[in-house]
Amino acid sequence: MKEICLQENDIAQLSLMANTVRFLSADMVQKANSGHPGAPMGLADIVSVLSLYITLNPANPHWLNRDRIIFSGGHASALVYSLLHLWGFDVSLEDLKQFRTLDSKTPGHPEYKHTQGVEITTGPLGQGIANAVGMAFGEKYAQNTFGKEVFNHNIFCLCGDGDLQEGISYEACSLAGLHKLDSLVLIYDSNNISIEGDVSIAFNENIKQRFVAQGWEVFECDGHNFVEINTTLLNAINATKPSLIIAKTTIAKGA
Repeated sequence: MKEICLQENDIAQLSLMANTVRFLSADMVQKANSGHPGAPMGLADIVSVLSLYITLNPANPHWLNRDRIIFSGGHASALVYSLLHLWGFDVSLEDLKQFRTLDSKTPGHPEYKHTQGVEITTGPLGQGIANAVGMAFGEKYAQNTFGKEVFNHNIFCLCGDGDLQEGISYEACSLAGLHKLDSLVLIYDSNNISIEGDVSIAFNENIKQRFVAQGWEVFECDGHNFVEINTTLLNAINATKPSLIIAKTTIAKGA
C-alpha cells in the first residue's frame, strides 16, 4: 500500500471534497423531506481520506479484485449515493435529486443489484458488519485458490453504535479475529449519539477492549483531523489482523 503524506494543499482539497459530500447529502435529505443527514455529515471527512486509498473501477464495477466498501447503517444512504456520484458510478445528479422516491436509483436504504456500486442491501443494524466479514472470508478463499497476486483487495466497513450493539456483529467479529482476516477494516463512527439519544442510555461497553479481546488491531483517531485519519487508515490497512478504527466524530458536523 502506497503511503500518502498529506501536504497543505491535499488537506485543502480533502476539506473541499468533505464539504461537497456534506452539502450533497444534506440537500438530498432536504429535498426528499425524509432521511438522515447526521451520519453522512459526520463521516464526510473520513470517507474523503478513504477515497485516496480505495481501489474501484466505475467503468467495470464488477471487477473481481475491487475493494469493497460496506455501510452497515443503511440510514447513511445519502452518503453512499453522494460518494458513488463523485467517484463516477452510474449515479447522476438527477438521481440524487430523486432520493427516496419510487423507482429511483437512490432508495432510502441501499439495495444490491439496484444501484451501481452498492455491494449489499443494508438495513438491519449489525448485518452489514457480518456481510463484510463474509466478504473477507471470500477473499481468503480466493487467495488460497488463485494466489495473493490475483486477489489482494480490502474490505472497508463503516458502522455506528447501533451496529455494535447487535449480537450478529459481535459473533461475526469474533470469527474474523480468530481467523485473522487482515483485509478487513471496520471504521466505527463514534459520535456518542444513538436513536435513544445519548449513547450512554443504552450502551457503555469499552469497545477497544472488546475488540482487542477478539483478536483485532484497534486504532483511534479524531474523525475530523485529516492527518490523523490518514495515518490511522494506513496503519489499519497494513495490519496483520482485522482492524477497528474508533473515529471520534460529531454528528451532522458543519450543520
